[in-house]
Amino acid sequence: MSNTSRTIAVVGTGVIGASWAAYYLSRGFTVVAADPAGGAEDRLRTWVEQFWPALETLGLEEGASRENLRFTASIADAVRDAEFVQENGPERLEIKRSMLAEIESTLAPTALVATSSSGLLISDVQEGMKHPERMVLGHPFNPPHLIPLVEVLGGRQTSAESVDRALAFYAEIGKKPIRINKEVPGHVANRLQVALWREAFHLVQTGVASVTDIDTAISYGPGLRWALLGPFLNLHASGGDGGITHVLEHIGPAQREWARTLGEYPETDDYIAVMAEGVEEELAGHDWDETLRQRDEVLLQLLAAKKAKQQLP
Repeated sequence: MSNTSRTIAVVGTGVIGASWAAYYLSRGFTVVAADPAGGAEDRLRTWVEQFWPALETLGLEEGASRENLRFTASIADAVRDAEFVQENGPERLEIKRSMLAEIESTLAPTALVATSSSGLLISDVQEGMKHPERMVLGHPFNPPHLIPLVEVLGGRQTSAESVDRALAFYAEIGKKPIRINKEVPGHVANRLQVALWREAFHLVQTGVASVTDIDTAISYGPGLRWALLGPFLNLHASGGDGGITHVLEHIGPAQREWARTLGEYPETDDYIAVMAEGVEEELAGHDWDETLRQRDEVLLQLLAAKKAKQQLP
């Protein structure tokens, strides 16, 4: 059955919001998008056009059409008939709270509101809401129209029912939602990325390896395995018949020693120029737009392959 009778509101239509809008359209929903910025509608429609071929490759739901996109500069108008709101405003509490006040001015009390915030605590975001029980985190990974992960959790005033509904909704539309049980800045996946970046910056700054070689180490090493199984299951696979227990009993002491020598995140901005120079060297002779196009092409192939192998978690 088509979802076109169901309305999703997308509030904030920058790159993340536009990607979300395209994905919801591909799932057959009617999408009403709102952004007061000048030129926002033209940018949104251009991005949706650019994203659509990849979504066609992934497969469209019945009734899916770019014609089901409506745009308004008014947040209140956009959310009036929505059952679900995906908010994508700037990472500033005062702006998000102002947007939420506009959202709640017309939104049905039973509708869910999910923020794409990459690091703010939901308990802080939901302060002052009329219905804070329906506010959840719905943090995607960029670009949301391709990457399945969505991080979900509630704040102090969020109801358990709202978290369950959000998890079920994202799963229903083909996402891979995870439940975060406790609020921490940056949530889960971004914190894991920062842990890796911290050590990568340290290795470059101390001359252990170049930016290019560190990228190669990940993209042609553990990154290939991580795309198929997560860090825990890869450890389990490394342990043979003994699994994760065996491998941690044997290499755990060595890993503890390595962990004691890990670097700290740089305290000043001096490192930025070094990393940027390394990236420029790595990209020498490459067309960046073509690199990204090929990345997305391979990503689509990987997602199709994972979907075909039902035993992959």
